Amino acid sequence: MISIFGKITLSFQTFRTHKLRSFLTTLGIVIGVMTVIAILSLIEGLNRSVAEQIQSLGSDLIYLQKFTWVSTGHRDLEKLANRPDLIPDDAIAITKLASVEIAIPEINRRLTNLKYRDNEVASPTITGSDENFAWVNNHIVESGRDLSRDDVLHRRAVGIIGSYIASNLFPDESPLGKDIYVNGHRVKIIGVFKEKGTFLGNSLDNFLLIPNTLYEKFFPRERGSIFSRVYGGYSIDIKPRTGKVEQAIDEIRELMRRRHGLTFDEDDDYELNTQQVLLDLYQNLTNVGFIAIVAIAAISLVVGGIGIMNIMLVSVAERTREIGIRKAVGASNQNILSQFLIESVVLALVGGIIGILLGMLLAALISAVSPLKAAVSLWMIALGFGFSASVGIFFGIYPARKAATLNPIEALRYE
Repeated sequence: MISIFGKITLSFQTFRTHKLRSFLTTLGIVIGVMTVIAILSLIEGLNRSVAEQIQSLGSDLIYLQKFTWVSTGHRDLEKLANRPDLIPDDAIAITKLASVEIAIPEINRRLTNLKYRDNEVASPTITGSDENFAWVNNHIVESGRDLSRDDVLHRRAVGIIGSYIASNLFPDESPLGKDIYVNGHRVKIIGVFKEKGTFLGNSLDNFLLIPNTLYEKFFPRERGSIFSRVYGGYSIDIKPRTGKVEQAIDEIRELMRRRHGLTFDEDDDYELNTQQVLLDLYQNLTNVGFIAIVAIAAISLVVGGIGIMNIMLVSVAERTREIGIRKAVGASNQNILSQFLIESVVLALVGGIIGILLGMLLAALISAVSPLKAAVSLWMIALGFGFSASVGIFFGIYPARKAATLNPIEALRYE
């Protein structure tokens, strides 16, 4: 009786005898596994990048807003527009909760441009908040100073710009102390934020921060359009105490219901958005892509599996006399079945290994020539091996059973 190791060795000897045929047989497995590994690596790298970007917005922040981050229809916008506006006093009240470290008001809008002499920045965001904005949102003042409480209380015309604005408006000089004009009003630059990069393709450094009291002066609230009534008001950025996110959400919900005078049978007239909502939305999108990728790869694996079954049937026909001899000297049906099944699995695994290596290489090449970053995890390699072994077993059973059930007398007579 031949050991498992011996059967594996015999399998490789068979493949060496028919090198080209064996390679062509595994090609479908190689392509399928390569596709799965390469694209899953890119998706995993993108997932990690998005998670890091979301974390960069501020650790475990809770956002109290009039609207949800989940998309809404026109009928929903009408309902949202009639909700009460959030106000800076809401942030003061929320800060007093036991589970909350701090809460700040934030209001913003997109400008057409910002100019300084002959230089211009298109589509910057202007944000109105208080002296704690940078701390809560993980911004670091790289040069100059941060907003102070006096800046907010006295509505001083000062602001801090992101690094993108600094490098484009002031490429050859320091922006500190310079004046820029916002909606016809002069604002003196007192600081520059350290670069944060991008979030989902949008720059986090193309913005100007000013005191929210000054923002209210520059941009009186427009009550006309539905869009302005829903998205044009304040939101509250809330930093919960460590490990108390869920408790903070419950306490905020109870507080805001009291402040808005809601009865027990009335729905909330505000939304609590968290970073997890962003992650869930993104993962839902990538899950659809994952299913499509697996479906496409499965087709390639099935084609490869059919090729393996076909070549194993040919191998059974070619080795009929050998099977007869082995049975004549005492080999059982189980011995014959296991030999051909092992050959099928080994053939599929060789294709899987080549596919895994090529998939990792392809992902690395794409990562090198594009902004996409690849990340290979152990579970992907295990998935590649699992796919390969499953195909080898599934499509190898029929040829192996056919070999095992051959009549030894007829097999010995086979020419």
